[in-house]
Amino acid sequence: MKRTRREFIMEAVLAGGVLAAAPTIIAQSRAPKYRTALIGTGWWGGNILGEAMASGECRITALCDVDDRYLHPTRERVTQLTGDEPKTYRDYRELFAKEAVDIAIVATPDHWHPLIMIEAVRAGAHVFVEKPIGHTILEGRAMVNAARAADRKVQVGTHRRISPHNLSGRDFIQSGKLGKVGMVRSFVHYGGGPDKPLRNIDPPKELDWDMWCGPAPLRHYCDVMPGSSFRAIHPKGFRMYLDYANGTLGDWGIHWLDQIVWILREKYPKKVFSTGGRPIAGPPVYNEREQTGDAPDHQVASYEFENFTATWEHRRFAGNNAEKGENVGCYFYGTEGTFHMGWRDGWVFYPHSKSKPVLREKAQLNDPDSQNIRELWADFLQCIKTGGKPVCDIEEVHYSTNLSLLGMLSYKLGRGIAWDGRKERILHDEKANDLLRRDYRGEWEYPEV
Repeated sequence: MKRTRREFIMEAVLAGGVLAAAPTIIAQSRAPKYRTALIGTGWWGGNILGEAMASGECRITALCDVDDRYLHPTRERVTQLTGDEPKTYRDYRELFAKEAVDIAIVATPDHWHPLIMIEAVRAGAHVFVEKPIGHTILEGRAMVNAARAADRKVQVGTHRRISPHNLSGRDFIQSGKLGKVGMVRSFVHYGGGPDKPLRNIDPPKELDWDMWCGPAPLRHYCDVMPGSSFRAIHPKGFRMYLDYANGTLGDWGIHWLDQIVWILREKYPKKVFSTGGRPIAGPPVYNEREQTGDAPDHQVASYEFENFTATWEHRRFAGNNAEKGENVGCYFYGTEGTFHMGWRDGWVFYPHSKSKPVLREKAQLNDPDSQNIRELWADFLQCIKTGGKPVCDIEEVHYSTNLSLLGMLSYKLGRGIAWDGRKERILHDEKANDLLRRDYRGEWEYPEV
């Protein structure tokens, strides 16, 4: 079968190899229109950038990263595939001061998302920002307000809202075929064991570690011992360090809690309670010599909505096949049966009546990493052109991100909270309200709401 031009380019994008003919191929397609910058040139940023290049509608004009080990290879890749010669920066502020940008992709660690997204829309760019949108709730509100004030489109990387089987599953539930839904259980279960401390070392010369930490606390840089499965903070382990992210709930939880409010048309819960700990990972370690992460190795959160209860659970141990079905997703429990919204396995409906057949729909996912960024990027471009609302609009995903952040807030407090979603305040608990934001380090200023 003859491959399309897009398929040919994407094969090279995914392979990350040299493609001498790529500039000619892309030059023959539609003239690139949108001046596009990527901030955060690591693994996931590269996935998003690949879709921007393959769209044929973007000219990659700038790249930004605090680590030259990712920044310079990404520039070489862009030039080889497109003929573009993007300028490189270590500081996003300099990028936006010097470059005219139509689209900014923000694919940094979580703690950097708010400041960069806000800077980008104020500079006139539309933004594709990765999930979760921020580290604290009031950062998210500031991001929404900034996007609206600048009249810019902001798409969030919660790509399950556009995956074909998630869309059809949503239609199935909203059509009433599941009946009245009284409870939803969302979860992710992976294997793991005790955390082994990683030794603290000096950052590599190619990395500006102070800038990587940015507005968050400055921790020691740590190494990964040869043969170890434990990830250092940078580049991929940061979500297990609560200074920079919110653990598994802040990573995986945003995807599946977002599915709940998206499908059942809710914005916010009334009450939240969460508990968990590190009985298997062990107590966190942090001293002058070594460190571990400090995120919980398991966690359960309960959310009381107006018409149903939702729960989240995760663990990073006992990852085996003892439980039937996929180890991620949501179970929606309705009067007509049980519906599992999964990931790689699609969805399954188990009817209440034994006389009715079990229904299934397979997933339609793209490489790499079994996702649908391609469709989400296409929706983003279409909304920029038409003025429409992105499927993962910043305000909608702000509400679903809050579910993860409220769960972590309750976990840190050790007690439940009552949430006023309209005012975005915790009722009768000023100590809890203090955790809706945090102090920034050094020169960095927390964004105004």
